[in-house]
Amino acid sequence: MQYDVVDLIMQDHREVERLFDELKNHPEKRPLLTPVLCGLLVAHSRAEESEVYPAAKDAGGDDEVEHSQEEHAEAEQLLAKLLDTEYDSPQFEKALKDVVDSITHHVEEEEKTVLPGMRQRLSAERRYELGEAFARSRADHLGEMPGQATREELLLQAKNLGLDGASSMTKEQLRKELQKAASS
Repeated sequence: MQYDVVDLIMQDHREVERLFDELKNHPEKRPLLTPVLCGLLVAHSRAEESEVYPAAKDAGGDDEVEHSQEEHAEAEQLLAKLLDTEYDSPQFEKALKDVVDSITHHVEEEEKTVLPGMRQRLSAERRYELGEAFARSRADHLGEMPGQATREELLLQAKNLGLDGASSMTKEQLRKELQKAASS
């Protein structure tokens, strides 16, 4: 069966929104759902970064991709902080709010600019190809947590950002440069 990559991305967005509601309204579920949320978001991000963003860039969406990549880096930092916070502490509420605000902003922008642009600029056949690649990549990354990116994945993120000299950087240097980009 074929799936349009835009539809798959939007399905993930809806699932993340559902998880946000559960985390906000059912604190007793936080120990179980927080790692589920983080794992889904990391897998989703890695699949977009490796499969979708290069295609979106090729279709003329350079600025949109760079901005989205910056937001992914920021979200990963916020998710790491959320995972390190006690579920029943007041700091968890703040960390969760930061994640929800950041991801919600990213989803709104992506659904307003990047995804409609992909529907317009890419053929249905290409979107189905990307859908298959996105689903495969997302499945490969399910269960990964924030901060577990390989050097190759960090290089891809740097390329999506248009970061010069990334290929000569160590994994730690790449991580620091990507964190700087997320903070700017």
